[in-house]
Amino acid sequence: MQMFKKIAEFDNRVSVYWTNRHFSAKTTKFLKFYVRLGDGYIWGIFALVLFLHLGWSAFWPILAQALVAVVVSLGLYEGVKLSTKRPRPFAANPQIKAEVPPLDKYSFPSGHTMNNLAVASAVFYVVPQYGWIMMLLPLTWGLLRVYFGVHWLTDIICGFLLGVLSFAIANVIWVLCSPTVLAAIGVGA
Repeated sequence: MQMFKKIAEFDNRVSVYWTNRHFSAKTTKFLKFYVRLGDGYIWGIFALVLFLHLGWSAFWPILAQALVAVVVSLGLYEGVKLSTKRPRPFAANPQIKAEVPPLDKYSFPSGHTMNNLAVASAVFYVVPQYGWIMMLLPLTWGLLRVYFGVHWLTDIICGFLLGVLSFAIANVIWVLCSPTVLAAIGVGA
């Protein structure tokens, strides 16, 4: 329990420090727009670019693995979030203000980071030359959510790790099931 107390104190110090540092109004407006991309909007654009660049036969396995990873991630996310019920920074400390709307009541783990990392990991696994950029985006979105007062730093770190774990689980599922799926839709494995 002492370790969790120290982690909570660390998180609180980081959040108070970050949320009390301010960029210019223009920069903050841009960062609020940028952090909203982590709501999932950008993945449709990335999917279209990958599809146009790779073609359907190379694209659809990425899409399928990403979808399986998201399903695994969402299930894991709900289980962890509802079992921990960690309050968000702005709810736990009056020195911290939420600058963007949170998606739900609890903070741990960061669902944005977790779900985006699950998708980014699928892309990185198949197309590493694009995937590293996609791995960095969720990390920057997550860190901005700390800056905007809706997540603790450890929410982001654990969301990152759980997102990668979600993809790893999804990849095992994919490897075990893909020959059956391919045969069912009439594509040679």
